[in-house]
Amino acid sequence: MSAPTAALTALREKFPGVTERASLDHPACNVPLPELRAVLRFLRDEQAYDLLADVTAIDWAEGSSPRFTVVYHLYSSTRHEYVRVTAPCAGDVEPVAPSATGLWPAANWHEREAYDMFGIRFEGHPDLRRILMWDGYPHFPLRKDFPLAGIETVLPDPEVAAETGTKVIAAPMVGGPFVASSGEMNLTEAEPQAKDQSWDEKKEKPE
Repeated sequence: MSAPTAALTALREKFPGVTERASLDHPACNVPLPELRAVLRFLRDEQAYDLLADVTAIDWAEGSSPRFTVVYHLYSSTRHEYVRVTAPCAGDVEPVAPSATGLWPAANWHEREAYDMFGIRFEGHPDLRRILMWDGYPHFPLRKDFPLAGIETVLPDPEVAAETGTKVIAAPMVGGPFVASSGEMNLTEAEPQAKDQSWDEKKEKPE
């Protein structure tokens, strides 16, 4: 397990509710949601974690409580080290977390992606809307209950519908995990394919 840094020790002294998380790569901690914004500010202003590298989330699956966890990866350009901060979201059906856009402008697009893929609403975000899927798309593709082959959905864009030859597709398209065919071919030039080809197989079958 990664050893705690001086910054993480100082964080736990200032915020007794913070607990260390097991981690194989970087020091990591779990933060009570009401203290999340203050913890992120402390790490930025007093511990020199000046770069927000990533914001993502975890869906622990239906039945878990809390179901969703937000994850922040911070980097210090002077310490040359990362720290991972996690916090449980409020709400298992409609998860909510505070926005970090007031601390790092880069959180804007990261949080929009987490909203788009997981349905997490970031309170205080200046422009929380989908960034990959289209407005009005009713699903969240990275939730555990979303099928790998996608869900049949009516396309809102007539140009895309014309290109695909149908107004209904399984969106997002079939994808991941991606593999390349083994054999005598040069794998660096091989075109990867998704293991789950259920959508393609279904469409290729004669009606």
